[in-house]
Formats: sequence, structure tokens, C-alpha cells
Amino acid sequence: MTRSLKKGPYVDPKILQKVSKRKPNDGIIKTWSRDCTITPEMVAYTFGVHNGKEHLPVLVTEDMVGHKLGEFSPTRKFVSHGGKAAAKAPEKK
Repeated sequence: MTRSLKKGPYVDPKILQKVSKRKPNDGIIKTWSRDCTITPEMVAYTFGVHNGKEHLPVLVTEDMVGHKLGEFSPTRKFVSHGGKAAAKAPEKK
């Protein structure tokens, strides 16, 4: 279920406050707010979005406006399929 149009997109007020106080080149803005919607004011800033273990740097561009910060910081690490048999088999090119 999506958020009500009457309410508008959710933007964390703390993040907006940090963006207004800084310049785009002042370093990473750490955040745990993965559900925050990216607004045009956030373009060109680098956010350290927490994925549950560490803060991954996310440089916000114009194409990201309207998306959530958490979409660009994956929470799961893919481990390849196959096990021992795939490790011994030579790769095909």
C-alpha cells in the first residue's frame, strides 16, 4: 500500500536540516532513514545509507528524485551458486 497523496512523500526533517546546513562537497551525511524520499534539494549530496551493517555511500543524482534512499543501499550480499563443483570447473568464455 502506498502513502496517501494528501500526506505527500515522507522526508526525514533531520536530513533536510543537515542538507540545508552543508555544501554538497562537505563529505558524507550518515543516515539510518532508508524510508526517506529523495527530493530535488538532495541532488549532488552524498549520503551514507545504513544497510544493517555499514553505511554505504550513495551520490544522489537527478534521476533518483522520487525514489527512497534505501533502494540504493542493498541489505543482502549475493553469494554465488554452485559450491565446490562450480569452483573446480573451468570458466567458459
